[in-house]
Amino acid sequence: MKILVVDDSKMMRMMVRRTLRQAGFENHTVEEASNGKEGLELVKSFKPDLVLCDWNMPEMTGIELLKALKAEGIGVKFGFVTSEGTDEMRQTAAVNGALFLISKPFNADTFQEKLGPLLG
Repeated sequence: MKILVVDDSKMMRMMVRRTLRQAGFENHTVEEASNGKEGLELVKSFKPDLVLCDWNMPEMTGIELLKALKAEGIGVKFGFVTSEGTDEMRQTAAVNGALFLISKPFNADTFQEKLGPLLG
């Protein structure tokens, strides 16, 4: 399976990759994008099975990316991995089709719980 990690922080993208490995998802192909705009283009070319996306990014935020995918009829599985997770953000994410919102600090157990059912 293919996973796209979208985050403007290179360090955070590295942390997400490491946590994916620790959670047992090391056999999946992982690509990275540094903002939502780049993520949108990569979704079209890479065709991931799952997008793990930050919320706050320059050029196009995570929620704007999710809405753009929805508007274009691209039904990729989508979840947020972000530094903040307010109730309002969780509700906005869910209403727009996100399957989950994981907030920091996260660990391999959190990834197994949220991603396991999606990545099998």
